[in-house]
Amino acid sequence: MDTKRTIRKVLFTAIWLVVSGGLVTLLVAAIAKKNKELCSDYQVTVNGNQGKHFIESKDILQLLYVSAHGKIKGQLLSGVDMHRMEDLLKKNVWIQDAQLYFDNRDILHVTVTEREPVARIFTTGNKSFYIDNNLKRLPLSDKVSADVPVFTDYPEKISTSKDSALMMDVKNIATFILSNSFWMSQVAQIDMDDDYKFDMIPVVGNHTVELGDGKNIAEKFGRLMVFYKEVLSKTGFDKYASIDVRFAGQVVAVKGKAMTKVDSAQLRKNVEKLMQQAQQMQSDTAFTTNQIIEKPLMTKDSMEEEESKPEIKKENKPDPAPVKLILKKRPGEKPPKAKAVIPEKN
Repeated sequence: MDTKRTIRKVLFTAIWLVVSGGLVTLLVAAIAKKNKELCSDYQVTVNGNQGKHFIESKDILQLLYVSAHGKIKGQLLSGVDMHRMEDLLKKNVWIQDAQLYFDNRDILHVTVTEREPVARIFTTGNKSFYIDNNLKRLPLSDKVSADVPVFTDYPEKISTSKDSALMMDVKNIATFILSNSFWMSQVAQIDMDDDYKFDMIPVVGNHTVELGDGKNIAEKFGRLMVFYKEVLSKTGFDKYASIDVRFAGQVVAVKGKAMTKVDSAQLRKNVEKLMQQAQQMQSDTAFTTNQIIEKPLMTKDSMEEEESKPEIKKENKPDPAPVKLILKKRPGEKPPKAKAVIPEKN
């Protein structure tokens, strides 16, 4: 029995040595072959931005030439440091990822994934830049302009924590607009106020849409779409100066100065065209047109008169959401400050 075990161990050891020796021989041969083989060619692929690239193949090749200390084609495969090349490519602000490998024909494949802008921002200091989904700030290009939502009046000086939160709001709003062809056609720009809130300026219409912050943005645009379809498509886009969609379950509309009939008719035609191009949207199911609140433009005198009226208490009814009153400027006088009127609880 001991003799059989000894024979088995010897055979196993011999087989293992033969296999290991063969693998080492193949490895040495592969290394020797690699040390003699040359790079036969290269192929650069840039992914992202639907073909409108901010970095071109020639720019990538220039970076590779710097890393390789010369041209790549004709170099020994053993002398091509692909890890160094990848690291150098990733240092470019427009490159999100880079992958390099040689195929069995000794062709170097370089695949670059470009960062994709989701919004363009204009600051209060007249600076402009893009941001991507990772909130990375991207420079403008003199070659390509990205078709993305535009945000204006971004604060030049802001704390790091507020900057991160505000950037996230910008990304959320921009991502939603980018996902819908109707709002991409209708949104001219998004303005930011001193309280870091957002107002949408439309392409069609003379109104401003108060969005508040970047939370629940799909529901806010859903309520706005209901208002567009059920009200403005019938009355024209000149009836209201401001539309407030900040609060769940309601739209607050502030009446504005009427335009000419010609302008009104043209606006109606424009919005009908936009409606035909609009994709079907899921509206807020808790919102109906019965929850639209109209508020006239108010002067200082009319506001004082409104405040002097005795308070009428309502019983067994929930408190309404805050309503922002937008005041109209009289000729020759400074506009009064707008204020939020929050009904007191009974």
